[in-house]
Amino acid sequence: ISFAAKEIDVAEWKGDILAVGVTEKDMSKDENYKFQNSILKKLDGLLGGMLAEASSEEDFTGKAGKSMVLRLPSCGSKRVGLIGLGKTASSPASFQRLGEAVAAAAKTAQANSVAIVLASSEGLSNESKLSTASAIASGTVLGIYEDSRYKSEPRKPKLNSVDIIGLGTGPELEKMLKYAENVSSAIIFGRELVNSPANVLTPAALAAEASNIASLYSDVLSANILSAEQCKELKMGSYLGVAAASANPPHFIHLCYKPSSGPIKTKLALVGKGLTFDSGGYNIKTGAGCSIDIMKTDMGGSAAVLGAAKALGQIKPPGVEVHFIVASCENMISGTGMRPGDIITASNGKTIEVNNTDAEGRLTLADALVYACKQGVDKIVDLATLTGACIVALGPSIAGVFTPSDDLAKEVFEASEVSGEKFWRMPLEESYWESMKSGVADMVNTGGRQGGAITAALFLKQFVDEKVQWMHIDLAGPVWNDKKRVATGFGIATLVEWVLKNSS
Repeated sequence: ISFAAKEIDVAEWKGDILAVGVTEKDMSKDENYKFQNSILKKLDGLLGGMLAEASSEEDFTGKAGKSMVLRLPSCGSKRVGLIGLGKTASSPASFQRLGEAVAAAAKTAQANSVAIVLASSEGLSNESKLSTASAIASGTVLGIYEDSRYKSEPRKPKLNSVDIIGLGTGPELEKMLKYAENVSSAIIFGRELVNSPANVLTPAALAAEASNIASLYSDVLSANILSAEQCKELKMGSYLGVAAASANPPHFIHLCYKPSSGPIKTKLALVGKGLTFDSGGYNIKTGAGCSIDIMKTDMGGSAAVLGAAKALGQIKPPGVEVHFIVASCENMISGTGMRPGDIITASNGKTIEVNNTDAEGRLTLADALVYACKQGVDKIVDLATLTGACIVALGPSIAGVFTPSDDLAKEVFEASEVSGEKFWRMPLEESYWESMKSGVADMVNTGGRQGGAITAALFLKQFVDEKVQWMHIDLAGPVWNDKKRVATGFGIATLVEWVLKNSS
């Protein structure tokens, strides 16, 4: 889709759909049932009052999530759509939803060209106009996208041009639209990784995808893929214990982003859980709610990390070095597999009694976090589809955040305000660590049922250097849209924003 920012009279625009984002206030009418908003008034005048009449008949009041599209063969645009924004619209998330709604209308109408305008944009600052245009563009791209790679008759959307009217023009706005395009393409890449079934996306295939990103942006990215033998030399017993049962060998992925010039002021690491399939091991996933049928999604953390790598390879921020780390493998069942009761040793020398083979993600992350600390980084964010407990606590749309660092929490939450993704900070209650103590090793890998997301985070904390600022994000809920049965690409937009905030 090609985006263009224009300052033209909406009445002069010609194309398939002219979409107007309206608040409930914009939809107010005078005693003669005429619009008071200037843009709606102008359009309604051109249409002989049809817009006001139809909105009354359809009881369209501008509520969020509601829309109305009229086909108008005599008008410059073939259709005029009113897209509800609710009482007010100010957040990036609300404008992203506007873009998604326009995309849905474009799909229904099989439109090639669309224009989007806000009924009221006069009060927006220049900075707000930039972020609004970016959010609208991002929502449109993500809304129009369908992953039909595995369908016998794949459908391709027809939309190829979007004009954003009334939010300004010029190089700054064009730069923001390009940024939205880069991040959206990375989110689509992340979605495709998670959507890919485990018979296609093996650990080797995930490593190949990572290497491909590095080769595409070789001016700033390099790849180092470690084999099982190399991981053994690094004493990654925790990670290799999980990988031991699978016929598909593990691949430890390490991409490194370095700007092509200028000094490095901050070193960051993004660590993603990369279980391309999780059977549960000998503690096999059984019964209602076990979700074994969607365990291809257990590499959602790695998809977020590699999606961020793709976007940053395109954006090329200065002054920051970023390490993207994924300990990828499958958790399967075989005679060589890890058993309940086994004791394994992580690469920092700590011993773990495995009391549940289905708590395997934290075992792979343990060695990945130790490896990340050895890269000399200042801050680490790890992302994992780690616990069902986090979904129980926060539902399907919100990721849980665990960190001892208030400063790091502030940075990531500021980034999420721009991305529109939802996070909630959870406690790291140290007294709960009692339930993680083993009689024969340093720790067990699971505590009791209560506070399961917290004890999982406390487990990960054992493998992070105290000098490093660290955050764990449990995205088990929002990584997957259960209603549509597709991946969301959650986390990528926030990670990119966070890295840019750390860039000079």
